[in-house]
Amino acid sequence: MDVQVYTASWCRDCRAAKQFLDAHGIAYTEIDVDANPAASDEVVRHVGKRAIPQMVIDGEWFQPYRPGRGLLFDELRQRLQIPRP
Repeated sequence: MDVQVYTASWCRDCRAAKQFLDAHGIAYTEIDVDANPAASDEVVRHVGKRAIPQMVIDGEWFQPYRPGRGLLFDELRQRLQIPRP
């Protein structure tokens, strides 16, 4: 599985998403949108706005959080094929 995570150091939801991936042993490539303006533009092209974290899982874009709900743990487990505890 190829996982990319678009993040920024100041983003609390980004840190939570990376912690989730780390806790489940999911390898990923982190793409810092602050350090790489082209990556920020890429997010806008695919999502229509500057919203992070964003994940690309095997080429499919996925936003792992919702404002007011936070990280979408059930959806992440499903997308990453992680069994429920």
